[in-house]
Amino acid sequence: MDHEKVNILLVDDQPAKLLAYEVILKDLGQNLVIASSGREALEVLLKTEIAVILVDVCMPELDGFELAAMIREHPRFQKTAMIFISAIQVSDIDRLRGYEMGAVDYVPVPVVPEVLRAKVKVFAELYRKTRELERLNQDLEDRVRARTAELENSTAKLRESEERRSMAIAAGKMGSWDWDWITGDWMWDEGQYRIFGVGPESFEVNPANVQALLHPDDVDQLRKAIAEFNKGTRSYETEFRIVRPDGDVRWCVGTAAATVDDSGRVMRVSGVTVDITERKRAEERQTLLAREVDHRAKNALALAQSIVRLTRADEVKAYVSAVEGRINALARVHTILSLSSWQGAELSKLIDEELAPYSLGGQIKLAGSEVQLLPATAQTLALALHELFTNSAKYGALSTRTGRLAIGWQVEDELLTLTWEESGGPLVMTPKSRGFGTRSLLASVESQLGGQARFDWRAEGLLCRLEVPLVRKTAATTAPGNFEAASSAELQRASG
Repeated sequence: MDHEKVNILLVDDQPAKLLAYEVILKDLGQNLVIASSGREALEVLLKTEIAVILVDVCMPELDGFELAAMIREHPRFQKTAMIFISAIQVSDIDRLRGYEMGAVDYVPVPVVPEVLRAKVKVFAELYRKTRELERLNQDLEDRVRARTAELENSTAKLRESEERRSMAIAAGKMGSWDWDWITGDWMWDEGQYRIFGVGPESFEVNPANVQALLHPDDVDQLRKAIAEFNKGTRSYETEFRIVRPDGDVRWCVGTAAATVDDSGRVMRVSGVTVDITERKRAEERQTLLAREVDHRAKNALALAQSIVRLTRADEVKAYVSAVEGRINALARVHTILSLSSWQGAELSKLIDEELAPYSLGGQIKLAGSEVQLLPATAQTLALALHELFTNSAKYGALSTRTGRLAIGWQVEDELLTLTWEESGGPLVMTPKSRGFGTRSLLASVESQLGGQARFDWRAEGLLCRLEVPLVRKTAATTAPGNFEAASSAELQRASG
């Protein structure tokens, strides 16, 4: 391995320089590979394992920096050593650029043969040693795998000869037991005692005491197992519950196997008990979560369906825009709520999400302390804010560069008061009729949340005041998952 040659790639567009490099590096006894351009160098790299690249910085078409960048982009050449040769004075900026491109060293022109040979030799040796180390590591891994296979084979044989003890892994949630079918004697290991929540110093293992710890609804499982073994069954498995002396109920799975004599009579029954309480609880949580997700999805779809069905517009484009805006507002607040595991949402985040689609500079002023909203309140306010922002961007203060909007909020005695004040926009006139957005805003805030929404269509700009209780005492808030369905009904009433 010490005499194994490595490949050194020489890249320069001038044949005379390439020849000079060959003469200088010939004494190293390595394989010198020639490339007269950056593209030719790339072709060589794809076909040949290269230890060191010696590249001229100044080349036509593809210079040394560009070539280095392309080389470093390829995962195979991430650690290939590159030495730059520069015929011009290299500044600190150029050096920094070269190092960023992956250079490990610079050699100035005129080249000092001894210096160039020394630098290339160092990196060639480093490459060779790295490869030797990789081979040694691979060999070590192969030997470890072989040794591991031997140990696994030995363990398997040990498992066959000690089947009962191999099953009884006393690791906290597993225990093993042995029951002499003839004498009635029991043997429990430490894990078995731990699962049942008793100690060997105070608990006598016998059928009566064991049965006393079983859940009343699962006692028949023990009787059934005994009956099965008496009928000739050789193995049995079942799930059952135990009630520990401290009242804690644990779920377990028990596996038992019978040992028989030459006549087929049961002599001994051995088994393993596994505490699966955490798995059972996880399954219950998963089932509840699946039901909740299904419930929320259906209700969200019902609300989206109402938005689609009840939105009005004079043309298709306006209709699509209105529907998309309202559904996107609903999606944004759902994202915020999901990040908090549906515990609630901050009012400022709702406002920031609705501000995101607009590029308004300094037109909007926000003032208010941090307020945490319940999921139902957050969803309603998100849709209400969307309607206010949309109307303002179309017809109000946010439709002009001179318009201004001030949003302020405060909480007093569990009542959130949010003020929306526009100014500097187009002249405002009181609308002759309320649109779907305004009607749905009023319906959801007043009917769903038990709050109030007041509109003052001042000539200088809309003034809207929303009052929303943060704590509801109705059945609607005790079941937040019902919010979407209720909101859907409110939207339908609003459409009338």
